[in-house]
Amino acid sequence: MAAAEFDFETRQIHAGATLDADHGARLTPLYQTAGFVFDSFDDGQGRFNGTIPEPAYSRTDNPTNAAVARRLADLEGGVGGLLTASGTAAIALTLNALAASGDHVLATDSLYEGSRTLFARSFGRQGVEIELIPADAPDEVWAAAIRPNTKALFTETIPNPKNDVVDLERLAGIAHRGGFPLVVDNTVATPFLNRPIEHGADIVIHSTSKWLSGHGAVIGGVVIDSGTFDWAGNADRFPEIALPSRTGVASFVERFGRLAFLTYLRSVTALDYGPTLPPTSAFLLLQGIETLSLRMERHVSNSLEIAQWLEHQDEVANVDYPGLVSNPYYARAQKYLPQGAGAVVTFDLAGGVEAARVFIDSLQLISKMTHLGDVRTLAIHTGSTIHGHLTEDERLARGIRPGTVRLSIGLESVRDLRHDLERALDAVAAAAPVAAAPVAAAAV
Repeated sequence: MAAAEFDFETRQIHAGATLDADHGARLTPLYQTAGFVFDSFDDGQGRFNGTIPEPAYSRTDNPTNAAVARRLADLEGGVGGLLTASGTAAIALTLNALAASGDHVLATDSLYEGSRTLFARSFGRQGVEIELIPADAPDEVWAAAIRPNTKALFTETIPNPKNDVVDLERLAGIAHRGGFPLVVDNTVATPFLNRPIEHGADIVIHSTSKWLSGHGAVIGGVVIDSGTFDWAGNADRFPEIALPSRTGVASFVERFGRLAFLTYLRSVTALDYGPTLPPTSAFLLLQGIETLSLRMERHVSNSLEIAQWLEHQDEVANVDYPGLVSNPYYARAQKYLPQGAGAVVTFDLAGGVEAARVFIDSLQLISKMTHLGDVRTLAIHTGSTIHGHLTEDERLARGIRPGTVRLSIGLESVRDLRHDLERALDAVAAAAPVAAAPVAAAAV
């Protein structure tokens, strides 16, 4: 189901689906099974070596998962995809497939804190250095950072939680001149608002737990391959993909062409590590994808209205939302996110952490929890939770101030959301003199 033939709204419902051959079920069936029976010796051998396109084992080959991955790849404009147990698993698998101990990866410095922790902690222990650079650093800074062992450039379309939209086309040029792929986490934008492959990205990642599912019921991730990166032309950097094996087996490029990276990811990295998404979760994810465009339109309209309203509240010092004309990334958002700037609205309360405490505790309709992309609106004080393991100086360096609150705007009535936020801000205003007293005493 090609983009040239059908619109996004149609493809989100039909792409990648195959009718049940036995009974004609209209929905993609749930294949709740660990393995699959082989017809013969030769059938088993063929399923394992890839010459027979039938599933061998659900760790990487479940048909329900495969159908969902095909649909997501279609929506992103890729040649194929692989579902994983979480978005973090998708990132870890991708970079493990590209980089080994002693290698180097570049990344933009404004990222979801969980990704930064993964890079510093687990990849650091594995001997993979991930160097963080400001996305808008001059070209010469990026060029100077590239090494012979640099294996990827990683970024997010809309970095969470600060919403500082990145220039994907520029980063793609930097990566390709260096001879390595651009890997983009497109979770916050979703393929409805932005398709990074159209701007030069080579590999796209999602935490499918978020807007793609939409209902907050399952955890999952996906890796989507554009099929456009020149692995053969950069064989010295990626011998595992572009060169024959030590036993003389033809390279993944020779055997699988545009699917070389995805096949390597599925048959080597994912098979070795095994972060499998349960087919029950894939089935639930599929139900969410079918309404993605409708939900995103409402998410975006609610988010813009709430962000504009927050800008004019006395208790709010700053609002980070690139859909606002006042935002420094507004012009870039018009280029890369013309249908809307996502559904994360981050703001700073002027009263700091004590104001944030009162604000969070005063919410009644909005859920106090960590997650994104739910139909329900969610709120979290990031400094005491997601960024709580950092020092105050480290938080400030990431743009996380004492009063920073992140909202994931849901699908409720925007009037009701505003009323809940207004009640919480009124509580902040009423508590301000009380909250200020301990601060003054401490200063003395």
